[in-house]
Amino acid sequence: MMIKFGLLGSSVKNTQNYYVTHGMGYSIFKQLQNELLQEITVFVPIDSKTKINKINLKNLSRQKKKLSLYYYVSLSLGEDETKTLGNIVTKKVDNKIVCSNLCEDDFKSEIIITSNKRISDYTNSKKEFIGDYISNPEGIYKEKWKVESDVSYGNMVAIKIDIDIDEFAEEEVIITLGVDNIEFDSKKVSEELEKVNSYWYERTNKLRVKTPSETMNLLLNSWVIYQTIVSRLFARSGLYQSGGAIGFRDQLQDCFGMKFIDVELLKNQIRKCAKHQFIEGDVLHWWHETTGRGIRTKFSDDLLWLPYALIEYIDFTGDYEFLNEGIPYLEGEKLKENEDEKYDLYREMPQKETLFMHAVRAIEKSINFGEHGLPKIGSGDWNDGFSTVGNKGKGESVWLGFFLYDILNRFESILKYEYAEEYLKRYELIKRELKKSLNAEGWDGLWFRRAYTDDKQILGSIEASECKIDSIAQSWGIISDAADNDKKYHSLNSLENYLIDKQTGIIKLLTPAFNKSNLEPGYIKAYPVGVRENGGQYTHVCCC
Repeated sequence: MMIKFGLLGSSVKNTQNYYVTHGMGYSIFKQLQNELLQEITVFVPIDSKTKINKINLKNLSRQKKKLSLYYYVSLSLGEDETKTLGNIVTKKVDNKIVCSNLCEDDFKSEIIITSNKRISDYTNSKKEFIGDYISNPEGIYKEKWKVESDVSYGNMVAIKIDIDIDEFAEEEVIITLGVDNIEFDSKKVSEELEKVNSYWYERTNKLRVKTPSETMNLLLNSWVIYQTIVSRLFARSGLYQSGGAIGFRDQLQDCFGMKFIDVELLKNQIRKCAKHQFIEGDVLHWWHETTGRGIRTKFSDDLLWLPYALIEYIDFTGDYEFLNEGIPYLEGEKLKENEDEKYDLYREMPQKETLFMHAVRAIEKSINFGEHGLPKIGSGDWNDGFSTVGNKGKGESVWLGFFLYDILNRFESILKYEYAEEYLKRYELIKRELKKSLNAEGWDGLWFRRAYTDDKQILGSIEASECKIDSIAQSWGIISDAADNDKKYHSLNSLENYLIDKQTGIIKLLTPAFNKSNLEPGYIKAYPVGVRENGGQYTHVCCC
């Protein structure tokens, strides 16, 4: 947003202070310059797909001001801006600028830019408006703009609004950007902002945590809840990863803690994930809601988060009837022997089965043990970076063994409810043998190993120069109650000695980080030492 002062010069290059307030569902930006108080409130209504910019301008001088306000938008309207370059059509219809993608089948929505004030000019030419420097656009010095034809070769739109403000007067300008063809006047904008405030107050006021630290209370009672819902569940975006896809395991995990806020979030996520499971039991690692496209992989843990989430939901609500809800499967070509993943559009099968059977199919698919009696890791487990530990079909995961054991143990109440005696007896036998393997083949002497590779190398061994010890193998030995009592004590003692870095105040995922050894566990090794999974602290929002 840029404001040009017809009488006082351009405000694009200025060193004035801005005052920014970030609230739940909105942000406010304030600045005072040249006797003009500017305040912009930005938010998206609860039931709309339109971004609202509410601009309040107050003339504090004794002179009438003639202003020009500029709104600039960089357009993508597809997966990647470089792929849509030259394919975006813009046209002015009444007081609206309508933008659409000519060639992208998956993004057919028209984007509308409009205002409660008259749009005096617009351009779709980056050369016309930006020129050489975005910090000082050439377009603000031109009386009239050119339009490149209907097609925007710069993937952009800029609009101009001329405003006159009398001395000591105020003016409100509303600019909207979105897919909804809705007129937002001042009254409606105020109503929608009030709805946003009420919505987030009601959601975040359901949980109250009291600690001696007021800042901690504010964080836990408000911002962690808000950020989990907005960033993780709505936007699927983060500081280092902004893809917008729904992760099968990721968003289920995000919902575990949110059950205290709104258990329907967890319930609906279970439904959504079950619809992205194949009848063979495996699932899409992630998918995009807008296109329906996703990636089928050989990750070994994704599918198990479905029964785990179902257990979490039923333990919390007692709603066993949910098990009987019919959910369809996806269908598509199975992955070949040497194929780790495939991105495609997979179709929904007409066949439906109960959520109980969806969970059973996931468990049955996971009961696939290697020569050490541990579950095969495939092309990765909870640590995605272990992409080549077992992608040839032989590597095994110790952590996955603990995770599967925990699910088999907690799934018993569901099996009893369903009178599934055959599964109950079979899983009890598998669970018993798995516990033996975990405490024998998974034990390294002072802690639990992490995995066996396809070529029988050991991750998480005292003899290894890198990844001697991994934290989740130790912690899940306790969580699952599968570790022998003496091993629980020794493994946590080792975790404290090796993985708690008191100097930096973190608990490392593993140590030493992968760097120069002959171990080739996968793309985790491409991360710098101490970053993300490779020896850093990897904390997943509100998981478990």
